[in-house]
Amino acid sequence: MCLVCSLLFVCLVVFSSCQNKAADNPVKPNIIVILADDLGYGDMGAYNPQSLIMTPYLDQLAVEGMKFTDAHTTSAVCTPTRYSLLTGRYNWRTRLKEGVLTGKSKALIPADRTTLGSMLQRSGYTTAFIGKWHLGMDWGLKEGEAFEEGGWNPEDYDQLDFSKPIENAPGTRGFDYSLALPASLDIAPYVYVENNQITSIPTKVTIDEGEYSWWREGPTSDDFIHEEVTPLFFKKSINYIQEQAKSNTPFFLYLALPSPHTPILPTEAWQGKSGLLPYADFIMMIDDYIGQLNQTLKDAGIEENTLLVFTSDNGCSPAAGFDKMVEMGHQPSGIFRGHKADIYEGGHRVPMIVKWPSKIKPTTVSNVTISQTDLMATFADLVGDTLGENEGEDSSSFLKILFGEQENEDLREGKVFHSVNGTFAIRKGDWKLITAKGSGGWSFPKPGDLAEAELPEMQLYNLRIDPSETQNQFLQNPEKAEELKQLLIKYIQEGRSTPGPKQLNDPFDGEWKQTWFMDED
Repeated sequence: MCLVCSLLFVCLVVFSSCQNKAADNPVKPNIIVILADDLGYGDMGAYNPQSLIMTPYLDQLAVEGMKFTDAHTTSAVCTPTRYSLLTGRYNWRTRLKEGVLTGKSKALIPADRTTLGSMLQRSGYTTAFIGKWHLGMDWGLKEGEAFEEGGWNPEDYDQLDFSKPIENAPGTRGFDYSLALPASLDIAPYVYVENNQITSIPTKVTIDEGEYSWWREGPTSDDFIHEEVTPLFFKKSINYIQEQAKSNTPFFLYLALPSPHTPILPTEAWQGKSGLLPYADFIMMIDDYIGQLNQTLKDAGIEENTLLVFTSDNGCSPAAGFDKMVEMGHQPSGIFRGHKADIYEGGHRVPMIVKWPSKIKPTTVSNVTISQTDLMATFADLVGDTLGENEGEDSSSFLKILFGEQENEDLREGKVFHSVNGTFAIRKGDWKLITAKGSGGWSFPKPGDLAEAELPEMQLYNLRIDPSETQNQFLQNPEKAEELKQLLIKYIQEGRSTPGPKQLNDPFDGEWKQTWFMDED
C-alpha cells in the first residue's frame, strides 16, 4: 500500500472511531424549564382559538415544538405543584397535605431529596434557579427567638434576623446559582435571596390596595419593587443564557415566574394593551419576554441543542377577574370546568409546550396524559441517569413521545391530582374519580356549601365524552369508581405510583381531612 493510501486509511479509521465515540457520547442538550404562575389553559391562542388574549410568541413556541393537550400539575395551587415538578414525587407525600406555605415556612424539600437540579448536576450540568421559590427556606432567627410558623401578618416576621445567611434555600437544593423570591409576589417578606443571602435588608413595610395589584403587608427591601420583579427575572435569565452559551458545559435553567399571579402588575408600556383586564395585559407582557428569551437562544447559536419547556403551575385564579373575563367573552380555562384551587380540570390541566429543534418535530401535538412529575424521569432518561428507588417515585419518562417513537400509549396506569383543601382525584384512561362531592376548592360547589350536601359522595367523569365534567356517573358506574378508588389507595399506601419497592410517605403531625384510604390495607 502506498504512503498516501496508508495515511488516508489511518485517517478514515480515526474519523470512524471519533464518529462512533460521538454517537456513544452525544452532546447533552441545555435544558430550560419556564413555569408560569396561575396561567390558565385557555389563556393562550395555541390552546384556545377563541382566546381574546394575544400571545404570538407563546403560540410560536407551539409551532416550533410539541404541544401537549392533556398535561397536568399534581395540585391546583402553587407550592405543591413546585415540589412535584422538582422532585418527581406527589406533594401530598410530604408534610403539606393541603394549602400552600407561608413566606417564612421551613424548607419543604429535605436535603437528601433529589431534585431536577441535583440530578442534572451529577450528570455534569451547570444549574440555575431564577424566580419564585415558594418551597420554604430556613431563615436566621434573632437571639433568644424560637421558630414559630406563624401566618400572613407583618408581626409574624418579627423573630427573623434578615442579616443572617439563609439555610436550605435553592442553592442547597441542586442549583449552582439562584436568585429567588421566597414565596409569591403577594406574600411577604419582599426580598431577593441570591445564593442563600438576602441582597438587601428590609427597611420598610408596604402594601398596595389596588383591586388586582393587591399584596399582603410585610417587610420589604429597598431594592424590591413589585412592578420590576417579573422583568428582572427575565433579564437575569436572558443574561444567564448568554453567558452559558460561551461554555461547553450544558446548563439547566429553571425560571419560575411569579406572574400572572397577583399582584397583577403589567408595566406601563403594556397597561390597557389587551382591551380586557390587567391580567390579560400581564400575560401579553410575559409573552413578549418569552419571545425575547426564545430569540436569545437563536442569537446565541444554541437553539438547536436546547430543550425548552413552557408550562404553568395551575389554572387561572378568580382573583385575576376570572368571572368578569368570562362575561367579556374570554374563557381562562377554555372548555374545562373550574379554576385555580379546584380539583376540576380547570384547576390542574395546564399548557405544556416542549421545543428542541434538533430532536422534536415542529408543529406536533400529543394527546397523551402527562404530569409535571414526569419531567424528572424524562430528563434522567435524556442524560443517561438512572434514578434510585427513592427518587422520582411518581415520575415516568415521556422521552419517546418527544422523539415520535410513541404516540397515544399512556405512560403508566394512573395519575393523581390534588386540590387546595386536600381533595384527591385519580385519572385512568378516560375516567376520572374525584373523592369529594364538590370542587374541593374555590368554585361552586365549594366545600361546606349547602348545595354540596345533596350531591353524591364522589364524582366520576368520562373525560373523552364529557371533558367539561358535567355528568357525574358515580351512581351509574360504581364498579369503575371502586376500581379507581382502589388504585388510588394502592398509590398512597405504596409510597409510589411507578414500579419499584415500597417507599414511605413523609410523617405528618396532624390528621388528613380525608382518611378513608387509611382504613384499608
